[in-house]
Amino acid sequence: IFKFLGAISVDLGQDRIKPYLPTILTPLYRELNSNYAEQVNFVLITPTLKNLSQEIIELLKKLVGLEAFSLAFSSVQKQANQKRAMRKKQRALQTVANPDIAARRKLKRHKNKAETRKRKIESLRPMYKAKRHRSNALKDLAMVE
Repeated sequence: IFKFLGAISVDLGQDRIKPYLPTILTPLYRELNSNYAEQVNFVLITPTLKNLSQEIIELLKKLVGLEAFSLAFSSVQKQANQKRAMRKKQRALQTVANPDIAARRKLKRHKNKAETRKRKIESLRPMYKAKRHRSNALKDLAMVE
């Protein structure tokens, strides 16, 4: 898709691409700022995507000029920050409004954290086998009291 966006940008030219610049920059900005790759350790896929998005951004800078690009990029950045702040606010409000859902989310997060810690220890010390939580499907589906 990034290659397609780059090709369309070059094909449309400087004047006709300007109205679509924020739409084109949104996924590129998201890819540049994502830290999902570091969390999951996708070594093969993500660096190429980041490099490709950086190349397309450089291409767009040359194509439309630094001033128009900077305005569009700052608007995309501002919009992303607003969305992030809104999601954070919604999460905080949900914690107050629905404490049972928040408690379930917290328990799930702690369980995942413990599993991650065990997996990390096992990778560092192969002889060590951590005790794993035995998954009982009915217990996991039960409501938290």
